[in-house]
This record gives sequence, structure tokens and C-alpha cells, in this order.
Amino acid sequence: MRHVIIIGSGPAGYTAAIYAARASLKPLLIASSVEAGGELMKTTEVENYPGFAEGIQGPELMAQMLAQAEKFGTEVVYDDVVKLELEGDVKRVHLGNGDVHEALTVIFATGSAYRKLGIEDETRLSGHGVSWCATCDGFFFRQKTIAVVGGGDSAMEEATFLTKFADKVYVVHRKDELRASKAMQERAFADPKIEFLWNNEVKHIYGDELVTGIGIVNTVDGSERTIDLSGLFVAIGADPRTHLVHGQLELNPDGTVKVDGRSSRTNIPGVFAAGDVIDPTYRQAVTAAGSGTVAALDAEHYLAALPKETLARATAEPAAV
Repeated sequence: MRHVIIIGSGPAGYTAAIYAARASLKPLLIASSVEAGGELMKTTEVENYPGFAEGIQGPELMAQMLAQAEKFGTEVVYDDVVKLELEGDVKRVHLGNGDVHEALTVIFATGSAYRKLGIEDETRLSGHGVSWCATCDGFFFRQKTIAVVGGGDSAMEEATFLTKFADKVYVVHRKDELRASKAMQERAFADPKIEFLWNNEVKHIYGDELVTGIGIVNTVDGSERTIDLSGLFVAIGADPRTHLVHGQLELNPDGTVKVDGRSSRTNIPGVFAAGDVIDPTYRQAVTAAGSGTVAALDAEHYLAALPKETLARATAEPAAV
């Protein structure tokens, strides 16, 4: 039996593993069989993560986090969690290969997934003009023409932020009015760099190695139009990956895992959550890493308060059952 099992291999999961391993908790980290490393594995240049003045490639940053976690004794398993049993003193994590791992604590750091348009070439051009994060990638579009898809607060925030860099920002929205708050709408409407393309949907993304334009279709009359641009930011929301804990962990109305204040404590003792799975607002690598730190420290404090005989059960050589 383990002291701690960490589910998720993004900045939150890896950081939690680093802290837990340095606390001699010998964590087991369950990374995805196909998407280990999280969303940063799909990102090219990362220039806003502290400590890398010249920037760093997203996959390289995650590789360094992984190496640091393993250096201190984290064991990593590349498989998918298919079932969780979180109630009770001993937590059980079922993997796709049939193994079942037991632990006294679990850190749930499965992140979130940006909603996609679901059109051809969207994934192929991800990181090459297609982005889901203005804060991450806006700098690369200085003096360019770009577009933002969406009509909510996040889309308006992305669009107004991007005007700091781009010369022109189109907002493509499938309806003739926005869902965004009045304040966010007024800010976007007042910005001379932003042009709204009402009643339109993006149907095509053009470009071989980099985005060169988009094709949009009017939702009212069906007319089509091509727009030349260098970047497309998709801001139609993100979904926290919480399907494994439905019916067990308490969720917020937005679908994120509910935690106690600024802690990582969930409604089940011994279960902690970190990263984008609890954060509907910031969703940055650095905030996720900080959240992973909190979860590891909370787990360490929880374990320290357990009876000695309970802890003793986790001191034997850990193994799957």
C-alpha cells in the first residue's frame, strides 16, 4: 500500500510528485497511456513559466518536471485509471491493465480539456497558429491579424487581451448577441482593434505549416467567406476531467472539484485535488504547479495526523493487488 497516489501528469501532478517524493512519501504517479504530460505537450514555446528567461518548449518543460519527480523517487505508471474507490481509510485505484493500487491518500490532478471546434486541421495546426490560450500564445502574434471564436466572458477577455499584440482581432460568434457579462461586452465593443463577425461559424482552417486563414459560414443565409489571418484562438470553454469522481467528490456548479477554501481538501478525507480540475479561471501552468504544491503538503499533513499503526501499513514495499 502507498502513502500517496497522484492521478494526472500535468504541472499539478508532477509538482505534487516532486514535493511528496522529497517528503519521503514514495508517491506513485499514474500518467495517461496516450496523453502523459497534459496540455503543455501540445504547446510549442512557453515564455511565461518562471525560471526560463529564453523560453522553453512545452514538451521539454514537462520532461524536466518528470525527471525531477523521478529523481526524488516518484514511480510513474503509464496507464489509464478506469475506476476509483475513494471512501474509507484505504483508497483503491483501478487501472486499465487490471492492476489495483492502494493508498492512504490520493491527489486528483487530471486537469481540463479545452473544447474544440471539431473541424478539419484544428488539431494539426495546434501550436502553429491555432491556440486555446491567449495568455500563453498572444505574444507570438504581434502586428498580426487573428480571430477569436466564442461569445462568453472568456472569449471577450481573450479578444481584449490579444489587442495588446495584434493589429486586428476578429471575434467570430454564431449568434447576433453575446453571452458575456455587460462589462466584458462594453470593453470589447469599445476596442477599435476588435471587429465582430455576427452569425458566423468557422468551418475551415487554412494553412500548410502555419495558419493562413479561415473559412466562415453565415448561420442565417448560408453565405461563405474567407478571411486571411495568422492565428485562431478558440475560446468556447473547457471541461474539467472529473468523470472518474462523479458521485464521489463534491463538484462546483461549473463542474470543477470543490475544495475547502484555498486548500486542496475535498469532501472525502484523504482525497485532495489540484490544478485545472479545481480552477475554472486561470488555467496556467504556474498556477497549476502551485496548486500541486498545496495538495502534496495537505496530503503530508493528513498522513502525519494518522495513527502510527495505520501509517505502518504503508511502509512495506508497495505493490499492486
